Amino acid sequence: MASNKVEVNWQDKMAFDVEVNGHHFMIDAEESVGGEDRGPRPKPLMLAALGGCTGMDVVSILTKMHVDYESVKITVEGELTEEHPKYYHIITVVYTFKGKDLPMDKLEKAVNLSQERYCGVSALLQKGAKVDYKIIIVE
Repeated sequence: MASNKVEVNWQDKMAFDVEVNGHHFMIDAEESVGGEDRGPRPKPLMLAALGGCTGMDVVSILTKMHVDYESVKITVEGELTEEHPKYYHIITVVYTFKGKDLPMDKLEKAVNLSQERYCGVSALLQKGAKVDYKIIIVE
């Protein structure tokens, strides 16, 4: 069975050094809660993980479908609950594709396959949140 392991080491105040696959980055809190804003917050990193996971799926699928696009941008927005523990209960993923004569049916198929079958981050988040998505094409 596959597994992943990350290390999160306290530095000082609210800052932690994170190691993922040999890559290091800092997470921190905002100043109003004792941090120094030296890195992103943990919850938005979940949104980044979702964007990266589904993005990798979509570009891989579109490449196999021989869809020629200029760019792909994924914007992920999460709405937090009001009460503690605060978590994302609504997540919206917007896929913006740039290119000429892009086939919407293939874009939709790639996004649907990612969201419904391949993206493990999406599958996990869907257990606790409503995850919606939309597709935009710009030329």
